[in-house]
This record gives sequence, structure tokens and C-alpha cells, in this order.
Amino acid sequence: MSKEFFTDNRIYNGLGYQQYLEEWDRLLKETDPDELNEVETNFYNYRKLNRQRTSRIHKTYKVSEDLKSHLNNLDAKQIWMVLTENWCGDSAQTLPYIAELAKTSENIKLRILYRDENLDIMDQYLTNGKSRSIPKLVSFDEDGNELFQWGPRPKEAQSLVSEEISKGREKHDVYQDLHLWYNRNKGKAIEKEFIKLLETVQNSTKV
Repeated sequence: MSKEFFTDNRIYNGLGYQQYLEEWDRLLKETDPDELNEVETNFYNYRKLNRQRTSRIHKTYKVSEDLKSHLNNLDAKQIWMVLTENWCGDSAQTLPYIAELAKTSENIKLRILYRDENLDIMDQYLTNGKSRSIPKLVSFDEDGNELFQWGPRPKEAQSLVSEEISKGREKHDVYQDLHLWYNRNKGKAIEKEFIKLLETVQNSTKV
């Protein structure tokens, strides 16, 4: 049974990826850093750094032949809803890969929803039932049936964060290590997880 936000077309009315990038660029261009308070300055700096991360991934990443084959073999349309915010570091390190995957298949439509403007939807996809962690991707078929979820980060990255925080390390230091992990991994973990997700969807449709 499809959810109310699906039947109300809130997903389809979300941003296309290029539109998301354009809004991001416009926000950075129209913001005067000298007029910001300390909190606003931090968010501005996050957005600026994340935009650089996003651009770097698009310049260097190519979808592997294995994953490309899985994407091209999709026999039914999917819509990928991603809840996110452009100040989110994990999103900057993962959403560009997701966008490249979606672009590879004519059967995938990617739509971006800002989390803080859609908390009623976000609260239906909490991590561990309590955290509004982003990015969160939810895939649906054309009838609004949920196919799979992914996020907020690859399992290997999450394990790294959980293990280091359990040791009592400061979150700032842990997140620095996390971004180093993202830079070294270059999307391999994301590819592995999406291959598994797509295989599960394909196998379920054959039953």
C-alpha cells in the first residue's frame, strides 16, 4: 500500500538532482559570509566544502561495468527519494554516487527532498527508530510500493564511526577519519551495497 506522501505526489514534486545543485550554488552565491552569525557561518562553510566534495566525485567517478549491468537490467521503473540537506557531510560524499547511478538507468527517477522541510516523511524513515540521519534513500515502484532503503552511510563507514565513538574519541576527530575513509574508498562500498539491493529487487520480481 502506497504512503500518503506518495499518492500526494510530494516525491515527484521534489527536486531533480541538477535543480538541487543549482539551488545549492545559488544559495552560496547569494550569501554574504560577513553578515552571518557563528552558527550560520559554520553551516555556510559546510555547504561550501560539501559542494567542492560533490564536484570532485562527479569529475572522477565512473559507474563500474558490473553495477552498470545491474542498472541496465532493471525491468521496471523506480523512483528514488532522497531526504537530505546540503550541509550534510555524508550526503556530499554519497549523493553524487547515487545521482550517477540513477543517471545510468532510464528506469530510475531521482528526486531530492529537503529533510527539514519534510520532517513528517523523515520521521517514517528514522535510523534505528530514533535518528533523523541523512541522507536516506527510499526506492519505490510506480505504484508507491517500497522496494528498498539505503542510508545514511555505507555499512563499513558506519562501523568505523560506531567503533571509534565507542572508544571515547571526539566526534570531530572521528568525522575527520570518516571523510578520509570516503576519499580512499571512492564509492566502492556504495557500489557493493547497491548491487546487492538491486539483485534483491530483481529476484523478488521473478518470484
